[in-house]
Amino acid sequence: MTFNDIFKSAFLENVASVSLPDMTIALVLAFCLGVFIFLVYKRTFSGVMYSSGFGVTLIALTMITTLVILAVTSNVVLSLGMVGALSIVRFRTAIKEPLDIAFLFWSIAAGIVLAAGMIPLAVFGSVLIGVVLLIFVNRKSHMNPYIVVLDCDGHDAERRALDYLKGRVRRVTVKSKTVQKGAVELNLEIRLKEDNTDFVNELAGLSGVGSAVLVSYNGDYMG
Repeated sequence: MTFNDIFKSAFLENVASVSLPDMTIALVLAFCLGVFIFLVYKRTFSGVMYSSGFGVTLIALTMITTLVILAVTSNVVLSLGMVGALSIVRFRTAIKEPLDIAFLFWSIAAGIVLAAGMIPLAVFGSVLIGVVLLIFVNRKSHMNPYIVVLDCDGHDAERRALDYLKGRVRRVTVKSKTVQKGAVELNLEIRLKEDNTDFVNELAGLSGVGSAVLVSYNGDYMG
């Protein structure tokens, strides 16, 4: 063993395994794609409360994935160790919006494809996915469900309100009904015939109807 063998370091030999231009190009492109994904997310968000932190996470996730894949592709032994290390990681954050899962997977996929050197696929695929999301998520339709909350003073007022709604909307479905002495509360899911909600004013003016509340509904019923 020579003096040079003693100070020979496998760590230092891996310094040049990924060239500086490759790292720069990959990370800059990852940042650009991450910003694009973030802008699409911001544009298509339809939840209750927008989280800017989640949008920044999409940018960071794209760059982090690119960084990891660059390291893995340059060293087979490192790739095996990386698989073992990531297999013990558990994420407990609840994803409330189903569409958020698509954005997370999109960020990861873009980082992987980009770091693998398939730059045209990463760019073209991201642009196409973004256009599809912008078209379909932002599409406003009067067929979206709404919830109508009615307070009636009895059975007769309830029947009048239901008959009126059936003539003004496309579909009426009773979701819940609460009955007390002298009061009936109805939660109805409706589908509009057209993008016009003036019928709620007339509904509230019917005899025996105390109040009528129209709420846009985006969730799912359980049960």
